[in-house]
Amino acid sequence: MSESESSNQPPAPEEQERIKSEAEWVDLLRQEIGRVIVGQKYLVDRLIVGLLANGHVLLEGVPGLAKT
Repeated sequence: MSESESSNQPPAPEEQERIKSEAEWVDLLRQEIGRVIVGQKYLVDRLIVGLLANGHVLLEGVPGLAKT
């Protein structure tokens, strides 16, 4: 089976359940971080991506937003 044929199939039910569970976990994490970092949804999303990717995040912004 070629790669293009296999990508057209929907995920298996157990895979769909795992994706749903992980999405709920990320939403909960976003809510909890949002309690501390208010009004910065884009920043919070990028921080979560950096965390999940095991990478580094460079925070840029105006002074006074507690980026350190």
